[in-house]
Amino acid sequence: MSTPSAIRKVYQGVADRHQMFRLFDRHAQRPHRFEDDAPALYAGEWFEITEREHDYMFEILPPLWIRGSMFAMREFLTGSVTSVFFALRIDGVIRHFHGYCDLSDGRSVEQMRLAVIESERRPVRSMTRDERLEHIWSATADAYRGYSDETSPQYLPGQRVIALYSGAGSSRMKLLDDLTDDEIAAKLPVQLRHLARAAVAA
Repeated sequence: MSTPSAIRKVYQGVADRHQMFRLFDRHAQRPHRFEDDAPALYAGEWFEITEREHDYMFEILPPLWIRGSMFAMREFLTGSVTSVFFALRIDGVIRHFHGYCDLSDGRSVEQMRLAVIESERRPVRSMTRDERLEHIWSATADAYRGYSDETSPQYLPGQRVIALYSGAGSSRMKLLDDLTDDEIAAKLPVQLRHLARAAVAA
């Protein structure tokens, strides 16, 4: 069920410690968690954290390596994928980020660094449809999200589903990728609903 592996922002805003630890394993509910090949599922995910959380993670264990303003965690999440933490100067301000990089690819860390800088230097705050969906998934409590299984109306193995509520208070699960623009807007926090739709590079 592993598909993603493109570099992608998975949370809008700056994650606090509680949110950071939730984001470290956004896919904990996936079926057959310890049987499938997960590196592609995690590699490429990134989000912003505070300086405090960046420094906290630096002090937990001796890093695997330190390269300038970046360091990698010694403990691997899955396969050759591990956490890399970045302190990046963007528009004159030092900001802090976490990303999952596949260290079997010698270019992955630099590609992640450049992708974060490019994304955060957008002249106008905007979000792609995929970023909107990833934020919704990241911000939704486990009780209201999951993975499609045989009980789902639209059974697609490994696809993410999320709870939708009607005006009458009833709920149903819908594939995350099938949410309409109106459903996406309703799930986003107010400050993100009206951001421009970012152009997706062809």
